Amino acid sequence: MKPDTITIDEVKYVRADSVPALKKSGPEVIVRTVSAGVHIGTIISREGKEVKLSNARRLWSWSGAFTLNAVATKGVSRTNSRISATVSEITLMEAIEIIPVTEGVDLSTTEK
Repeated sequence: MKPDTITIDEVKYVRADSVPALKKSGPEVIVRTVSAGVHIGTIISREGKEVKLSNARRLWSWSGAFTLNAVATKGVSRTNSRISATVSEITLMEAIEIIPVTEGVDLSTTEK
């Protein structure tokens, strides 16, 4: 029988196979809305024009990409763009565009 934890230098470590894997609920996307702006996050659910995102950030302004399609596929200039702090969940009404973010594109927060 293997131990579930081990303590080294007064730090407790947990076996990797004893922690359930986090489930990603959907792909990371950019959502443009009628009046709430542009948001980046992971889709939790979508019903009609209502979209719920987790780990969501608001994209206030961007540089280095002309369109949201370019933002999703190539990213943005990190120094001249404004991406808000992350909120754990947001519900957006009136979504009019949902664009998948290309794997490897970093659209994490730029706000301090």
